[in-house]
Amino acid sequence: MAQFTAVITDKIGLHARPATAIISAASKYGSDIQIVSGSKSGNLRSIMNILSMQIKNGDEITIIADGSDAEEAVAGIKEAMIAAALIEG
Repeated sequence: MAQFTAVITDKIGLHARPATAIISAASKYGSDIQIVSGSKSGNLRSIMNILSMQIKNGDEITIIADGSDAEEAVAGIKEAMIAAALIEG
């Protein structure tokens, strides 16, 4: 299992465009990947799960991957989140 925690810096929060980029990155890996924010969690491959969490600017999120490529998945998703300007590198 691998994970990382970050704070959302996008002024709109986690909205559809960056969520699509993150889902695309997550789909490259075989690990089970979850996003956690406060008491809410969701499957990182489901846009409905992600958007229904209503993650706002300043919210802390944790990405958790469990599987054979968990380390690579976490690194790839973190890179995608930085590229989408959701978090700071």
